[in-house]
Amino acid sequence: MNFMLILLTFMVGFEVEDYPNDSGDKLNIKIFLSRPDSVLNVKIFREEEKEFKELEPIKIFPEQKEYLLTDKELDRGKSYNYILEVERMDGKKIRKIVSNVFTKAEIFHRKRLNVFVFLIFYSFFLFFYLARARKGEELFLRKIPGLDAIDEAVGRSTEMGKPVLYILGLGAISDIATLAGLSILGRVAKKVAQYESDIIVPCFDPIVMAAAQEITKQGYMEAGRPDLYKGKNIFFLTQDQFGYAAGVDGIMIREKPGAIFFQGYFYAESLILAETGYSIGAIQIAGTTATTQLPFFIAACDYTLIGEEMFAASAYLTRNPLMVSTIKGEDVAKMFFMGFIALGTILISFPFASKLYNLIMSFLQTF
Repeated sequence: MNFMLILLTFMVGFEVEDYPNDSGDKLNIKIFLSRPDSVLNVKIFREEEKEFKELEPIKIFPEQKEYLLTDKELDRGKSYNYILEVERMDGKKIRKIVSNVFTKAEIFHRKRLNVFVFLIFYSFFLFFYLARARKGEELFLRKIPGLDAIDEAVGRSTEMGKPVLYILGLGAISDIATLAGLSILGRVAKKVAQYESDIIVPCFDPIVMAAAQEITKQGYMEAGRPDLYKGKNIFFLTQDQFGYAAGVDGIMIREKPGAIFFQGYFYAESLILAETGYSIGAIQIAGTTATTQLPFFIAACDYTLIGEEMFAASAYLTRNPLMVSTIKGEDVAKMFFMGFIALGTILISFPFASKLYNLIMSFLQTF
């Protein structure tokens, strides 16, 4: 008789606690129902300005006893009161109250410990090579043929008595590829000024045009030939994709530049431009982070900067110790991560190393 009485007892558990590893704007609500099959509905109310506001309704399943909800978009450090109202099939209602629950922001996200470890590891290499660079030690960077060919391309164009055409693509000034292209433009403009040649820069974006004008002018000044700078050669063309491609193709056919640079972000017009440049016999150096356009540039151009080679251009061309040390640190960190991936592949291939592999995976799965 007592045993049957215990089974038929209806119990309700209600807890509200701070959401772990958050910015202090959430609370976890835990509900326990000993007999969910006898529950008609469940309501939760949160006190706001001395009034209780009902939260979203909870769907009850006959076989599920525990429920976890998250109350979001709360004020950090504020106290909240909650009421749980459970209505049974027999019409009776049970109420539970939880008072003075505070939201709290955590300083450190404990489930991101692996990211912190990787950050420390990467920072070690960064500062290690930075210290070596500051001591005057020359750090090795592998050769990038496309950047080494800048002098050759500009010199060839000058010998032929033809201008250099520089195309920054269709990206905006906020695109990283466009910024990398502008960085390379400064080096090309300086070399053009030294060789007393001309450079033409048709732009797709007016803001990019303004930046290109200033960078080109700075390049001429660094070369000591500001008198040779022609602002009219850096101009806005159009913001229509294929209208821009047609306009640039027209410039290629009319001016017949000896060297063409494609440095920026490109779309479907890439092959149209590169094929026209190839048809006039210009030496072409391309660079983009658009993976879908890289095959066309590789096929039609003499040199192609692939992805991150564009971002390394400033450090490669200027040999600034700070820039070179960051590139070196990044490369070594990448090599370590590639070795880490290779190690994981080897460990998963051999049964005797499964325990070590599971330990590593449990660490990585905390992302």
